[in-house]
Amino acid sequence: MVAIKGRGAVSAEVSRRFSLPNREVDGDWLDAVEDIDGPQRHPATTVTEEHPRSILSFNQSPDVPFDRSVNAYRGCEHGCIYCFARPTHAYHDLSPGLDFETRLFAKPDAARLLRETLAKPGYKPAPIAMGTNTDPYQPIEGCYRITRQVLELCLETRHPVTITTKSDRVLRDLDLLEEMARLDLIAVGISVTSLDPALSRLLEPRAAAPAKRLAALGRLAAAGVPVHVSVAPVIPAITDHFLEVILEAAASHGVPSATWIIVRLPHEVAPLFREWLQAHFPDRAGKVMATIRSIRGGRDNDPNFVTRMKPQGVWADLFRRRFRLAAHRHGLGGVQVNLDSSNFRRPATDGQLSLL
Repeated sequence: MVAIKGRGAVSAEVSRRFSLPNREVDGDWLDAVEDIDGPQRHPATTVTEEHPRSILSFNQSPDVPFDRSVNAYRGCEHGCIYCFARPTHAYHDLSPGLDFETRLFAKPDAARLLRETLAKPGYKPAPIAMGTNTDPYQPIEGCYRITRQVLELCLETRHPVTITTKSDRVLRDLDLLEEMARLDLIAVGISVTSLDPALSRLLEPRAAAPAKRLAALGRLAAAGVPVHVSVAPVIPAITDHFLEVILEAAASHGVPSATWIIVRLPHEVAPLFREWLQAHFPDRAGKVMATIRSIRGGRDNDPNFVTRMKPQGVWADLFRRRFRLAAHRHGLGGVQVNLDSSNFRRPATDGQLSLL
């Protein structure tokens, strides 16, 4: 496997999970494009605007701390090779590999759709999670500003929100986040995988550099925004040696709390990750996958509720113990999100004024 500069995945195979062929041969010029032009080594990023009929997704998963989410984008240009959201592109008959990070979808109607949902008489508020599938502050947010529009609506309606990102672009909305923080409406988590910018460019090629993420954590903490660092994902023999130093760096920036997550490799992520290992770390690929399988009950991934979030075995116990000791050493507490839903006010729609 040959790495592609600026991209995480090294292939663009379409998923066979739904018994679909990789590509339907229909006689057009695209069938012969690689024979004529050679392999497409530098695929460009494209964005398709999507207009769904709803934007708020609900879940009943017993092992995630939220029951609703907004995802303004499909696919993510950050290109993190380990991203557990990659398999969602298979539902569009697109590759969870290169297509996931180059063929993006934006939902410009997100704020309007959310307003309609929040205005319904039966709606009951609870924190909306953003960044649970793809990053709300990936590069195209700079153009579309969909995340900002959603935050503006949530501030207007006093609706609580949690944000997970690996981008310092979150600081562009610091004015909103500060005001939401004063009303107990916001909590932000920024994930940091390593402190080595060269390694980060391989793992997450278009995400913010580690130093920028740490600086963003510090700015948010200084502004009074509830924030935590997430050492995620921890990848055995690739990033785990950064666990303690990430916590130390976060604490030095005034971050009060931290969490960690071991790498997960659902569906097509596992073969993509193995390709990435062969391209970048062939000398330790076997060790990495053997350790992951020991943590996941002998498989590349544990798909079961609850246990998928609780790695088992001696390696998992070691990482857990290391995290606890380092967090205690640097005065970092556990992540506690206590947001206020009691001041929610239903939004006006169709230009009508609220009576309250």
